[in-house]
Amino acid sequence: MEILDILIIGAGPIGLNCALEANKNNLNYLVIEKGTIVNSLYNYPLYMKFFSTADKLEIDEIPFISAAPKPGRQEALEYYQGIARQKNLNINLYEKVLKVSKNNEIFEIETSKSKYYAKKVIISTGFYDIPNLMNIPGENLEKVKHYYTEPYPYARQKIVVIGSSNSSVDAALETYRKGAEVTMIIRNSEISPSVKYWVKPDIENRIAEGSIAAHFNSELIEIKENSVIFKDKNGKINEIENDFVLAMTGYLPDFDFLKNSGIELQGDCLNPFYNTETMETNVPNLYLAGVVCGGKDTHLWFIENSRSHAEMIVKDILSK
Repeated sequence: MEILDILIIGAGPIGLNCALEANKNNLNYLVIEKGTIVNSLYNYPLYMKFFSTADKLEIDEIPFISAAPKPGRQEALEYYQGIARQKNLNINLYEKVLKVSKNNEIFEIETSKSKYYAKKVIISTGFYDIPNLMNIPGENLEKVKHYYTEPYPYARQKIVVIGSSNSSVDAALETYRKGAEVTMIIRNSEISPSVKYWVKPDIENRIAEGSIAAHFNSELIEIKENSVIFKDKNGKINEIENDFVLAMTGYLPDFDFLKNSGIELQGDCLNPFYNTETMETNVPNLYLAGVVCGGKDTHLWFIENSRSHAEMIVKDILSK
């Protein structure tokens, strides 16, 4: 029975960074990923541009060369998947981790394909896989999309976009420019201040001129086959014709998986417990890395500010 030094769950940018750090320190590791390399980035909108410049997205001091000031999805895929090829990282793809349990000092990791054993485990699974549901009637209809990739399917359609974050604004602007009739339904009183600074004036101007309808302080309450019902800022119930709903309501970590692994979840945001100096959870030798550390507060961690997690974790592992 082979016992790995480290098993890393998730081959996103931070999971890859953990693998690079383990590799540099001659640790026997394996990365297990349920999709492709940087699977979340692969599922991003096709024409998405990052908020950050390329240097902020680099891992292991490997230069990220981008022709544009802000790199896009395809450039990021080339960069991260290129590193995995060049460094020949030990990664199993399209294999889902089902359970992490501990027997004495050794972890047993059960997957959809096999079973593995490791002295240490790093969970770096991100949060892009589970939509933050609205829990309203009709949300399960086929016309409701929690993921948006490109605008072309929505040409000449009546679109409702939920939310005012970057993903919502991008979807609203792109579908509008391909001929969709776009209505935004927004809980808050304004477009989110966190929207990319070069995009925010665009959406605000389109709303101001009436090209995109926007209902602020409003809430979607029901989705029907050919319409949606929402409550506006005055409490009035409105019904409008609709072909598609783009529910850009955000995403959540797999809290059941974290809890079943023995990790304590704290407070309303279900923040997983970890040592901020070592990234070790309440389960000895079980670590967290990347955006999964934020619980429901998915805006807390990004690639830029969690790249250091890999070095912190491996340093702690080597000290034991």
